[in-house]
Amino acid sequence: MRLHWDSTYAIVLDLKEHYPKTDVTGIGLQELHQMIISLPTFDDDPELADDALLTAILGEWYEEANS
Repeated sequence: MRLHWDSTYAIVLDLKEHYPKTDVTGIGLQELHQMIISLPTFDDDPELADDALLTAILGEWYEEANS
C-alpha cells in the first residue's frame, strides 16, 4: 500500500513499525516530516505537508503510542 498525506492513520502505523523505540514527545515537525517522507511506502509530494497536518499526525502517533 502506498501512503499519501491524507492517510494519516496508515502513516502513524508505518511510523510505529519503522521507529518503534521513538519518544514521540521529543520529535519536532521538521524531524517528523523527514521520517515520513523516508518511509519506504510513502508516495506523495513532500511539499504538500503543512504544520497543521504534521501536528495532527504527531498527535495521532502520540495517542496510538500511549493507548
